[in-house]
Amino acid sequence: MPAGARGARSRRRPSPVVLLLGVAVLVAAAVGAGYLVRTAGSSDAAAPVATSTSPSSSAAPSPAPSPTVPPPPPPPLAGRTVVLDPGHNRDNGQHPAQIGRQVDAGGFTKQCNTTGTATNSGVAEATVNWELALALRQRLEAAGARVVLTRDADAGWGPCIDERAAVANREGADLLLSLHADGSAASAHGFHVIAPGMLPGWTDDIAAESQRAAVAVRDALVAGGLTPATYLGSAGLDERTDLGTLNRSDVPAVMLEAGNLRHAGDAALLTSGEGQARVADALSAAVTQFLSRSR
Repeated sequence: MPAGARGARSRRRPSPVVLLLGVAVLVAAAVGAGYLVRTAGSSDAAAPVATSTSPSSSAAPSPAPSPTVPPPPPPPLAGRTVVLDPGHNRDNGQHPAQIGRQVDAGGFTKQCNTTGTATNSGVAEATVNWELALALRQRLEAAGARVVLTRDADAGWGPCIDERAAVANREGADLLLSLHADGSAASAHGFHVIAPGMLPGWTDDIAAESQRAAVAVRDALVAGGLTPATYLGSAGLDERTDLGTLNRSDVPAVMLEAGNLRHAGDAALLTSGEGQARVADALSAAVTQFLSRSR
């Protein structure tokens, strides 16, 4: 081969240095353009990225459960029925024939009803009994009791003594409380509570519980600052077998003579709103105490 031809061919073959420089330029250009070239199976291949399932550290924590608030307890007389018997009626005196007829009072007869007494200034006992019953009803209902009255107004006549007991029996009462005020000598003073005595066939099933109710009423009235009677009974308690309202009752029954309307002090107490409130407060406490222990 001519020498000139060999020289021309050797000039067309790039030297190894030039080749290396060219590769370096290409790599630098690739890096500058943001490309990363990896060979398959190379040891520095990118590892797969695991996806986290844990909540973000900036997420709000779940609210704590609200504390359970227990329901309020039921009122003390919930589910109880009390029958209040405001004694007599304002117009009984205008109906002598009706109130004079005889009724069964527990194995014997008595007249249907009476007129009751009055203060020296003419306030009828029937009205005092009615106002006290209304004040007491309000308190007992606030304590959860169902309250039934044996008459629905301070007007008209009756009902008769046997019917007053029958109201409590029909209503399935837990207690019958008959409200009265006495009319004795002007010097006689104080209240007394009457429980039915033992009358076989009539009161033998209620006598013991009625006695317990009478004691509860007496104790609450004393605690309320009222004075037991100075003229009858013993320490504010009495027992009788001649009262048809008590004898005909099939549920525990007591009768309150809240004071002597012929005594100036007792009359002032029982005809004033403040005095009636004192008596009603004490009676409400007595009924609650009696029925709470009867559950």
